[in-house]
Amino acid sequence: MSLTLDDVRAAARRLDDRVTRTPVITSPWWDDASGHHVFFKCENLQRAGSFKIRGALNKLLSLTPEERRRGVIAFSSGNHAQGVALAARMVGTSAMVVMPKDAPALKLEATRGYGADVVFYDRLREDREAIARRLAAETGRVLVPPFDDYAIMAGQGTAALELLADAPSLDVLVAPVGGGGLMAGCSTAARSLLPGITIIGVEADTANDTYLSLQKGERVTIPPPPTIADGIRVTTPGELTFPILRRNRAAIALVTDEEIRAAVRALALRARVVVEPTGAVGAAAVLGGNLAVERGARVGLILSGGNIDPEALIDILKGSGT
Repeated sequence: MSLTLDDVRAAARRLDDRVTRTPVITSPWWDDASGHHVFFKCENLQRAGSFKIRGALNKLLSLTPEERRRGVIAFSSGNHAQGVALAARMVGTSAMVVMPKDAPALKLEATRGYGADVVFYDRLREDREAIARRLAAETGRVLVPPFDDYAIMAGQGTAALELLADAPSLDVLVAPVGGGGLMAGCSTAARSLLPGITIIGVEADTANDTYLSLQKGERVTIPPPPTIADGIRVTTPGELTFPILRRNRAAIALVTDEEIRAAVRALALRARVVVEPTGAVGAAAVLGGNLAVERGARVGLILSGGNIDPEALIDILKGSGT
């Protein structure tokens, strides 16, 4: 199996009228500051606060009635947790989510608010996927991975379909890269529709597993990364997503935590949108001049999520975030 434009289009039909068609906005300040024409796809305004509902709901809508009766289980630091919890409620099933003990309070509260049961783990000592697979075997629940699943990737790719419909003839597509599900889906859609487009994923420089893996030509594993961008604290690219990123000739740009904070501030104060640190890594690369593209390029940039704790946002806006 692989992932095709037809898969993404099929996901778009399933999700029609079930998820928000988020706006694409522009900002003269950002264009002047970056030297590019930037088109922001605002998935921070999506249901459950991030793009993750697209993949989660597409996956759950693809299950058989018997599988839905068994319930689902996921593992996530927050946004996928919320996406699965909401998707489960929408299709009438139950959800269990394995989350780290240090998950952001806002994301934990929202996940429970959507009705999911939460099981905690220690991200420094325990394997979240192993825990989820054990619980799936014990309970009979269907595992809904955060990225390494073709239905998940197809659902995430619908964000790029919408972006390209609203901002055609892009030169560059930029999105965060954690496990690679968003970029795998979006790069497949973009490369199919615009074969000459430049695909750039963005990681924090301390969470550079995909960058190192693409350099080596095979998946590598790094220690649990310290970064403000909690949604991309993965240690290795997905087994299924990584070959798709290579096939679609994705490049990786790296940004520092301070660049991410600066992007969160600039998005809030200049573009008037609230974005969490993970959602702002692409904007950080654009603002910091980290994209190896010609000046004046038409850049489509996915703001992947907006679930940030109020206290963290205040600290970042004051310039005191750590």
